[in-house]
Amino acid sequence: MSIEWVRELAEKEVKKVQLLRASVHGKYPRHVHLETLAVCNAACGFCPYPTLERKGTRMPEALIDKIIGDLEAIPRKVPFMLAPYKVNEPFLDTRLPDILHRVNERLPSAAICLFSNGSAFTERSLAKLAAVENIEYLVISLNECEPEPYEALMQMPLARTLDRLELLHKRAVAGDFRFPVTINRVMDGSETDMRFLDWGKERFPGFRTTVSLRKDWNGQVDEQTTFHSAPDLPCQRWFDLSIMATGKVTICCMDGIGEWAIGDANDSNVL
Repeated sequence: MSIEWVRELAEKEVKKVQLLRASVHGKYPRHVHLETLAVCNAACGFCPYPTLERKGTRMPEALIDKIIGDLEAIPRKVPFMLAPYKVNEPFLDTRLPDILHRVNERLPSAAICLFSNGSAFTERSLAKLAAVENIEYLVISLNECEPEPYEALMQMPLARTLDRLELLHKRAVAGDFRFPVTINRVMDGSETDMRFLDWGKERFPGFRTTVSLRKDWNGQVDEQTTFHSAPDLPCQRWFDLSIMATGKVTICCMDGIGEWAIGDANDSNVL
């Protein structure tokens, strides 16, 4: 992979940050991460999930309802994004469709962002997903297109995940979803990055196929990153709320283990 291509990706991220800064409404969050169930069925080497102390924590219904209620104070003319995940697989929470419908009803200005490894999809869950409104996008963290490297990285079988993605792709091509679906690879700078892009376009033409920069989660994951030092750029995450399944709020979405808590939604209004 050429350094020019990496630089182009970085420049696109810069533009996103600049646009976000221009549209931020100072007193309200721009992006809310809400981790309802701290469980994942994968164990990716570039993710802090395997070391989480809160692993298995299920956010109580009363706290979910309180957080949604707190966010209702955001004026309806002020748009924001809500992502029902942090360091977890959101589709393992059977409450997810109901939670998203509550968000639709009570937070109509919230655009829902979904991120998944794709392995937990079923016909039933996809049918429920198609009924949810205001979904901005769904990103599938697939990362590999060959069984051996996929299973070494994700610690689960590729064949099963591809079967689930075929169900998703069929519905996407049929027009059941009003949002784009992307399959993504966290890149490592090898030739596999470009091979993944070519494979994705051929195997799932109804999806977008992308690669993203590798991060080390503020040093919580021992991974080589694309950037060896923090770029001198503004950070869009300054305007985020990152709520863990325990209710504690971290200063950054990249604080996966919750080392830098700035508050607790159990005790305080999230705003």
